[in-house]
Amino acid sequence: MTLPLTNRLNHLLNKKPISMHVPGHKNMTIGYLSALKMEMDMTEITGLDDLHQAEDVIAQSMQHIDKHPDYDAYFLVNGTTSGILAVIQSFAKVKGAYLIARNVHKSVFHALDLAHGSSRLLKMHISNKTKQYVGPDESALKTQVVKAKLAVFTYPNYYGECFDVASTIKYMKAHDIPTLIDEAHGAHFNLTGFPKSTLNMGADYVVQSYHKTLPSLTMSSIIFIHKQAPLRESILKYLSYFQSSSPSYLLMSSLELAHEFYKTYDSKVFFEKRTQLIKVIEDKGMHIINVDDPLKLNVQCDGYTGIELQTLFENKEIYVELADTNQVLLVLPLWHKDDQFPFDDLLMRIQGMDIEHRDPFEETYLPFYNEEGIYDSREINKIKKISIDEAHNEILATNLVPYPPGIPVMLKGEIITRNMIELMHYWRNHQIRVEGMKDNKIEIKDE
Repeated sequence: MTLPLTNRLNHLLNKKPISMHVPGHKNMTIGYLSALKMEMDMTEITGLDDLHQAEDVIAQSMQHIDKHPDYDAYFLVNGTTSGILAVIQSFAKVKGAYLIARNVHKSVFHALDLAHGSSRLLKMHISNKTKQYVGPDESALKTQVVKAKLAVFTYPNYYGECFDVASTIKYMKAHDIPTLIDEAHGAHFNLTGFPKSTLNMGADYVVQSYHKTLPSLTMSSIIFIHKQAPLRESILKYLSYFQSSSPSYLLMSSLELAHEFYKTYDSKVFFEKRTQLIKVIEDKGMHIINVDDPLKLNVQCDGYTGIELQTLFENKEIYVELADTNQVLLVLPLWHKDDQFPFDDLLMRIQGMDIEHRDPFEETYLPFYNEEGIYDSREINKIKKISIDEAHNEILATNLVPYPPGIPVMLKGEIITRNMIELMHYWRNHQIRVEGMKDNKIEIKDE
């Protein structure tokens, strides 16, 4: 039998990998997913309700996702992306422009393409710790807010950093602008010791990827819709458009189990083990960049790039969430009493890592593109490929998305500046994989 994917997964599992990445169940060692049975992979037979017209057991299950009394919760079985698509599409015929933070997920731009929406891009604050976008620049927000119809923000960012989102939501409300918060990495927020969720701040729509930080199956997410939010019925209609007509009962059941885990979670064990892990990491000569979310550990080491650190971790079969030029990102498990996570093995593997003493890198200037702008959702039909050295003042014909973390930095329709070219050179020289850039070439509009 030719089973390349199945064989590769089995090969990886036979190495006893340790997950320091999403999903939150960490190779089925965290949470209650042992209650799932493969036989539960069923369809909408009598008694099992229908996600697209939930009136019975699925409706009851969603009603138990009760994080805040002001919100109704709806299962997403095509990931958080489907919730983002549904909200943005619902505003397609509303007058005005979308107001978009530059660090939104690429699904937001896909949604804008589908909605043919005019949008304004906000200048951002950049973290001194991680060199990533964090939150919108307040002055940019005030100049761009005129005639906006929906604002979209990411909270927290991929690296676990938060901004004063409560003030931002309050400012939007004062200007009658609904807010969509991509809280994909914050499904665990509001637990003791963790940041507050935007569900506490009156956001109109909040999407959470339960599978990223809570123990549910990949692709299982929740959209929370405020009971006073506009266009509720339209959003529910589009949820049926952007989700499978055959929703997985395994995914929905895993959401139910993950929420039960959330409601009963005691974070005491988590913080005890987190402290132990940090000590072992620091004893090896690495250091931690502390961020707002304790679930995220950004690990750096003098003289090592993040890519080199990733290799050292993977040599011990420890798989991190991502690596960039500065650090690796670990997404910690929500450790709990009687979990099955191989914690002692993790500590021993880190203690056995071969890390040599190196002098720190001389700090270098990292060019960063961070300007207000417009995202043009129209199709660009005539394109050509050119060298990035020839691209000044040309119109970019595709998004440029460095991975990690997979956030578009330069967008289709933007005029290419000298600063953008400098950043492209930086990506190339540091061998960073960038969607939309290959062999030192990019696609531009062919006038």
